[in-house]
Amino acid sequence: MAGTKAGAAKAVATIRAKKGANFYAEIGAKGGRRGHTGGFAAGEEGRERARKYGAIGGRISRRTKSATPRAVAKKSDLV
Repeated sequence: MAGTKAGAAKAVATIRAKKGANFYAEIGAKGGRRGHTGGFAAGEEGRERARKYGAIGGRISRRTKSATPRAVAKKSDLV
């Protein structure tokens, strides 16, 4: 029954029987205590940092360079 609602209900019942009724509250509280707000774009200079490095990354082409550049046809050449 893995991956079903019935299986999930059985798993919750088993965990509560083995670990106690407050198991999920305790692990949630542990995660909240360990969490720190922050990250790449956090803080006063964070948005500016994200903008700066995002612009650099956006300029990098993922296309491979061709061995010889193709000539661009002019309108007058086509007529």
